[in-house]
Amino acid sequence: MQVLMIIIIDLGLYHGAKIIMGTAFVLAFLIYKWRKRHLSAFDIIEEFLQNNNNLIPIRYSYSEVKKMTKNLKDKLGEGRYGTVFKGTLRSGRRVAIKMLDKSKANEQEFISEVATIGRIHHINVVQLIGLCVEGSKRALIYEFMPNGSLNKYIFSQEGSILLSYEKMHDIALGVAHGIEYLHRGCQMQILHFDIKPHNIMLDEDFTPKISDFGLAKLYHMDDNIISLTAVRGTLGYMAPELCYKNIGSISYKADVYSFGMLLIDMMGRQKNMNAIADQSSEYFPTCVYGEVQDENGIKIENATEDEKKIAKEIIIVVLWCIQMKPNNRPSMNKVVEMLEGGIERLQIPPKPFLSSLERQPEDIEDNSNQTFLSSQYTQSSIQSN
Repeated sequence: MQVLMIIIIDLGLYHGAKIIMGTAFVLAFLIYKWRKRHLSAFDIIEEFLQNNNNLIPIRYSYSEVKKMTKNLKDKLGEGRYGTVFKGTLRSGRRVAIKMLDKSKANEQEFISEVATIGRIHHINVVQLIGLCVEGSKRALIYEFMPNGSLNKYIFSQEGSILLSYEKMHDIALGVAHGIEYLHRGCQMQILHFDIKPHNIMLDEDFTPKISDFGLAKLYHMDDNIISLTAVRGTLGYMAPELCYKNIGSISYKADVYSFGMLLIDMMGRQKNMNAIADQSSEYFPTCVYGEVQDENGIKIENATEDEKKIAKEIIIVVLWCIQMKPNNRPSMNKVVEMLEGGIERLQIPPKPFLSSLERQPEDIEDNSNQTFLSSQYTQSSIQSN
């Protein structure tokens, strides 16, 4: 009997040990897989940084980032892939530090941001000062923009400043210069794919600077037509050809369209513009097209003649930029010329948008195109009011 008990106990200990060893092995395997995946992403970024050290700004440790931000204390806002904090370098220079959310961002977004903005030096593009890559921590350090994003100045918020028409024109021209530089001013063609008010930062003088290059792509200058594996952009600013191939090929003209939608938001901020007063009956482009052709010009209450000229100029540029077919949109170089040339030199474009699509049903895949366009204009108009 004692022998039997000893055998049973030995068997129990053996199986118990086997279970414990098996569990430990499974845990070790899972940890190995996690570390392999984690280190793989880390190694991808490290390899990129080593191979492109001519583009890379100053590299900081995570402890230095925490010191800059007083342990991530002063939050400025949240973006698509992370949270932005206010910080100060040892030199006393103020910076904005974007801590990437590891659950949303991946190595590709980080590399895209560094690869594009790391090679850019332009007054209308935000400057990347430094970065942090340490374990799972990812941070991008930018010049600080004291006036925040354009978003808060053109969408109704309590206490927000109403931009004058002169300032709106200056901002529009600055953004146009920035996009033109991205398209033609670098060794590579940079397509942003997410031009919108939230991504236009304003310095102490309200000089606009394009930011957030997480969706940007690099192409050779001679690549007039490009391919994408997934839709990129934000509804309300995204060019229709990104969703519907029959409209036209994807190119730098997608940024031109987004710029036009950005201008719609800027003009919609002026509450006394009659053309935008009733969004329930007409879309912004449709309701202003007739007024642009009218000799009396755009109807704006309590506006000077110079302000009316600026408004008309911006709206004509809008109508060119949001032409449905990419080939009918101007290049950003041409957009800059239009904004700098004055109203006298501007030509009124063909009537774009929904009405032209209704006349050319063979050019669209299905009625969902019109639904897409309707949601684009409606969303932009609602936000603007």
